[in-house]
Amino acid sequence: MQSEYDEDPGVRWMRAWQAGDEGAFDALVEAYSPQVYALLTRFLGQRANREDLVQEVFLRVVRARERYEPSARFSTFLFRIAYNISVNETQRGIAREAGRVELGGDANARSSRTLAEFEDTRAEAPGAELERDDVVREVRAAIARLPENQRMALLLAKYEELPYSEIGEVLGTSEKAVKSMVHRARESLRESLAALLEEEEA
Repeated sequence: MQSEYDEDPGVRWMRAWQAGDEGAFDALVEAYSPQVYALLTRFLGQRANREDLVQEVFLRVVRARERYEPSARFSTFLFRIAYNISVNETQRGIAREAGRVELGGDANARSSRTLAEFEDTRAEAPGAELERDDVVREVRAAIARLPENQRMALLLAKYEELPYSEIGEVLGTSEKAVKSMVHRARESLRESLAALLEEEEA
């Protein structure tokens, strides 16, 4: 069946794979796994299991092989899978933290660990670069505190430069709702980072 998205490279590879070209799946993984990895990192932070989650995304693509029909660009289809996996991973993390608190863990541990997950674990440079790293950590932590749908909408708009209509496809909502999500996310970040912005301007 013909589709308006048949010229999209990912859709072409997916169609070829459905037709029996096993190499087309390798092409999909090679082309799109860096994007998926980057999106998961921005959404979840510097988690050690990000590569496992990327594999889970493509495992779901494998499971969808027979029933796949393009209703959007392939990246949109892939990002929707990544979003669902990210939400599941976040919920598992919340459950793990709740278990630690019940077992007598520090009630403040969750917030500190959440911030740590968004830190860049590479060696830090001194002076101005260290100060810059502090700013990046604050921004990442502020993004991490956003509701999941707002966070994903903002990330897809800013980093993937997806139009609101495609973000709606990823999140399963309307273009109007996405516009509202992005607006609320930006307002929340302005409020969360107000003190930091004042320091930068001083």
